[in-house]
Amino acid sequence: MSYEVLLYYQFFPIEDPTAFAKTHKKWLKERGILGRIYVSEEGINGTIAGIPEQMKEYQEMVRAIPGCETIEFKTDTSDFIPFAKLICKARKEIVSLHVDGVDPKEGGRYLAPREWRQVMESGEEYVMIDVRNDYESKIGHFAGAIRPQVENFYDFPKWLDEVENEIPKDKKVLMYCTGGIRCEKFSVLMKKKGWDDVNQLHGGILTYAKEEDGEHFLGKCFVFDDRLTVSVNPKAEEPIGVCEISGQPSDTYVNCANMECNRLFICCEKALDIYDGCCSEECMKSEYRRPYNPETKLTPFRKWYNYFDDDFKKRNIDKSGVY
Repeated sequence: MSYEVLLYYQFFPIEDPTAFAKTHKKWLKERGILGRIYVSEEGINGTIAGIPEQMKEYQEMVRAIPGCETIEFKTDTSDFIPFAKLICKARKEIVSLHVDGVDPKEGGRYLAPREWRQVMESGEEYVMIDVRNDYESKIGHFAGAIRPQVENFYDFPKWLDEVENEIPKDKKVLMYCTGGIRCEKFSVLMKKKGWDDVNQLHGGILTYAKEEDGEHFLGKCFVFDDRLTVSVNPKAEEPIGVCEISGQPSDTYVNCANMECNRLFICCEKALDIYDGCCSEECMKSEYRRPYNPETKLTPFRKWYNYFDDDFKKRNIDKSGVY
């Protein structure tokens, strides 16, 4: 069976995010839909999966919400549901920059995928910035992009302060992320700091992959669900990442089988056997190590996840991402 994965966001005022999230979650739970959704006073940001009929019903429901009539849904297919559970909760921001007064309405100009490609191929001078975390750009990025070495989106303001004098403010700036939401805020920050010609890839990498066949993108795109990576450019899918154990080319991310570590790291298939699915010899000796099956190269993460108390899971396992 083929499932659909939806990725979306919308900035619009929500008076009571907690009540909104509760009602939203109830609707999803009644239909058995899994995914991750964050709600705040500034809007909604989510990614969910289900059968096509469910995803169509959900889109219709969301577009009936005042302020969401024009929301854009990015769709993809998967042969399995890439989520283990449903998360729908209120947060301070739907994408956390930790900077007050950032209004997406004041952000950069949208470039449709075709326009983005035309700029890249025109010979015009520009600076391109990958507005994603460093572990995302390690396995895939646009050719020539600046890839900041940051671990979280809220680290970008500090990074911008550090490189402010290195990026001429009269240069055309192109920026991109997975689905577009991070550029909505970061472009505002760049404009406030004096860059005028700021442009963001409308719909992000995922839309560009569909409309322009991912031209000029190298490697694969990291996604915050159990698929971990998706194809972008069929002509340039060779791994550009490097296995942290063997040093061989790889674009496969795995979580360390040591539950106390659970670190996401790049590892080729052969190297998984070296430490039984762990990232190091030390982790391999942990009493909290998930059992490793060398034939399937998998550790039954979801099964063992339930054996740990909520406090342990909160400290070591539950991770949340943005697009």
